[in-house]
Amino acid sequence: MSQKVHPYIPNMVPEVQAEMLKVIGAESIMELYSCIPEELQLKEEMKIPPALTEYELRRHIEGLLNKNTSTKEYVNFLGAGCWQHFVPAVCDEVNQRSEFLTAYAGEPYEDHGRFQALFEYQSLVAELVDMDVVNVPTFDWGQAASTSVRMAARITGRKKILLANTVGPERSKIIINYGTPELQFEFVEFNTETGAMDLSDLQAKLTEDVAAVYFENPSYLGFIEVQGPEISKLVKDNKSLLVVGVDPISLGVIAPPSQYGADIVCGDLQPLGMHMNFSGGQAGFIATRDEVEFVQEYPSRLFGIVPTVKEGEYGFGDVFYDRTSFALREKGKESVGTQTALWGITAGVYLALLGPEGMQEVGQTIMQNSQYAAQQLNQIDGVKGSRLASPFFKEFIVDFDETGLTVKEINQKLLKKKIFGGKDLSEEFPEFGQSALFCVTEVHTKEDIDHLVQSIKEILTK
Repeated sequence: MSQKVHPYIPNMVPEVQAEMLKVIGAESIMELYSCIPEELQLKEEMKIPPALTEYELRRHIEGLLNKNTSTKEYVNFLGAGCWQHFVPAVCDEVNQRSEFLTAYAGEPYEDHGRFQALFEYQSLVAELVDMDVVNVPTFDWGQAASTSVRMAARITGRKKILLANTVGPERSKIIINYGTPELQFEFVEFNTETGAMDLSDLQAKLTEDVAAVYFENPSYLGFIEVQGPEISKLVKDNKSLLVVGVDPISLGVIAPPSQYGADIVCGDLQPLGMHMNFSGGQAGFIATRDEVEFVQEYPSRLFGIVPTVKEGEYGFGDVFYDRTSFALREKGKESVGTQTALWGITAGVYLALLGPEGMQEVGQTIMQNSQYAAQQLNQIDGVKGSRLASPFFKEFIVDFDETGLTVKEINQKLLKKKIFGGKDLSEEFPEFGQSALFCVTEVHTKEDIDHLVQSIKEILTK
């Protein structure tokens, strides 16, 4: 099959391709894809439609998108890592400005307030998590957690990471994939009645080769880990580092991890002014104390403030730039590519808008709404409104084991009532049987929750 040379795709000239293949020692381009299993390889020509005009393409894409049913049409109780929160209009207004939207990366000569905006974002998040240093955002919480434990390994010179078994399964897979084969990982068990970490199991696994212990608070399962000080003491006695993942919107009502001994704090910025975007719109953050041994291990950019030659004037720019892969690609701590800096600016706008009192108010609203939902669900025969005995923030496990129906069946019936039910946990956490992780935030009204409760009652009585 002859290959067409496209004028806008580089290196398509056959002679150029042949020269490149010779340098890397490959016979053909297909040899580069030999690592892909046969069953995943497309063996036929792609059925690409003919080129469309801009208007036709818009109509086509809008038609595809209209097949989706969003949270605007249905009441949503799904969370598990991408949550529905209210997004103030000013967040969208600011992050769509051209000086931010088109300048998410680059250098000072094209900067029009971006560096300052990111410095302000870092300062606001640092105050929220009670730490000193915050990075420009990573792709998501998974990458932030992965980088955090690798930082801990470099700082301590150790190679083993202990992960709480309640860490989100997708997140733990990212962490292990990101750290393998350099690091070794082991899970710490938890109490199935409370969700709390098993301290005896933790103590037994805290050997001299453990670099860090990672857990999340609030956890993936929603409960609040109240043993923070005890976990911290065990970790510090072992000269290991404590890394804690956190949902930042909880910190208006819950003590930040630094107050119970966390050395590195990470999490996802998505609750702070970002739309769910069909589970896009994620951005991770990392925070530490302002100590050289920590700062020098950040692989991503940090922005600082410094006085200029003009009195009363300040400039904003990179801190300790040589440690990044941007400066020294082959010697960087980790290879960091395009980052989600635009979401950092968005989170900064959200935090500046709400302030400390606003964060406390939204946190209290979330807790009140979620407590009400759990209490109402608990009154349904055969349903446990909160499977775990521990306090929770916005997510909680609902146990349907005694209803005679699976979570999948219940969720399918809820869809007919225009409700997205909770995340099915039966495969990720089979020890909880037919249980689902429900999420209730400030966007849910009493009517939304009552509609959910009434709908489940109707499903179980038919």
